[in-house]
Amino acid sequence: MVKFDDKGLIPAIAQDAKTGEVLMVAYMNRESLEKTLATGQAWFYSRSRKELWHKGATSGNYLNVKKVLIDCDEDTILLQVDATGPACHTGNRSCFFRELGRGLSIEGQDPLQR
Repeated sequence: MVKFDDKGLIPAIAQDAKTGEVLMVAYMNRESLEKTLATGQAWFYSRSRKELWHKGATSGNYLNVKKVLIDCDEDTILLQVDATGPACHTGNRSCFFRELGRGLSIEGQDPLQR
């Protein structure tokens, strides 16, 4: 059973199926999860635009889904994928390319005051 939150969403982590590298995190609703399972490509729900988006439809950088796993609490999805290009909209392979504490700060907090 998939446990969506009170907004009908569930976090979805995209992980490289071969290397285990985390590529990105987004949200899915029931429809995007169903489309992902039906098409074999990742679909997400944009919280800011309030609409479905097919990862790669604009950029050509699709996430081809090899396996869909759910965590033990049934409230997070893990997509094991084969990426056809960079997963991040910045052009980086992964959205996780910046280390916190190296000139980056927690919103509203000076990075030097820890």
